[in-house]
Amino acid sequence: MTSRTLQLSSKRVAHYLEQGRGEPLVLIHGVGMQAQAWYPQIEALAGEFRVISVDMPGHGQSEPLETGAGLPQFVEWAASFIEALDVGPVNLAGHSMGSLIAAGVAVTRPDLVKRVAVLNGVYRRTMQARNAVLQRAAELRSGNIDVATPLQRWFNAEESQQVAAQRVESWLKSVNLAGYATAYTAFANGDDVYADGWPGIGCPALVLTGSDDPNSTPQMARQMAQAAQRGHAVVIEDERHMVNLTAPNEVNRALRAWLQTEPQAENREVEV
Repeated sequence: MTSRTLQLSSKRVAHYLEQGRGEPLVLIHGVGMQAQAWYPQIEALAGEFRVISVDMPGHGQSEPLETGAGLPQFVEWAASFIEALDVGPVNLAGHSMGSLIAAGVAVTRPDLVKRVAVLNGVYRRTMQARNAVLQRAAELRSGNIDVATPLQRWFNAEESQQVAAQRVESWLKSVNLAGYATAYTAFANGDDVYADGWPGIGCPALVLTGSDDPNSTPQMARQMAQAAQRGHAVVIEDERHMVNLTAPNEVNRALRAWLQTEPQAENREVEV
């Protein structure tokens, strides 16, 4: 795996990890994480694709956006990153906040996206859910970071899940707090920014979540897939929010099908 940087502007540098050769697959992680958070997918797919996992602004080694940047600024950043790669349209996958960014790019810059995958994405939250996320964003902006609560929410007590939880804990504890707060605030306010644009997504769209994810719910996944022209929903049973780490085989199988299978004209849902 090669560590690289890419100059996006005179003041902004993006860091990413790259492995493999072939059709480009760009991966964008969620808030508080870093490019390494896609390690099961990088390892599994680099034998067939050029996998490019990028640090979100203010995370890992990527330069932050301005304080107060919203989801549209993160989407513009992602589009700039893809353009700077100079590889033509890419397969674009995002997890959580990264999925909001990926969908935003698919809506606003379809020329840059060959296929889009949304993992554990949010879509038109209820008012109660939105208020809870906004409260967590406010806590982050005040300088308080709670690591224990999301770990309890994302992982169960099984040994295999706790191994992944330890890695996630290390990323959360090392993240730049200001960058985390900016991204989380954009995430908290971003669930409906591009919601009306889903019917305009014409490329193959994989929408995947876990059946036990209370925030990125199966209902949301179904709604996004149904709204897209070529949407395909996958719900992985008995899994939560960090499904790419806790159920990597199922996620990798869904991603490989998305990457290799001809697009389906009709929407459909699969239980794994």
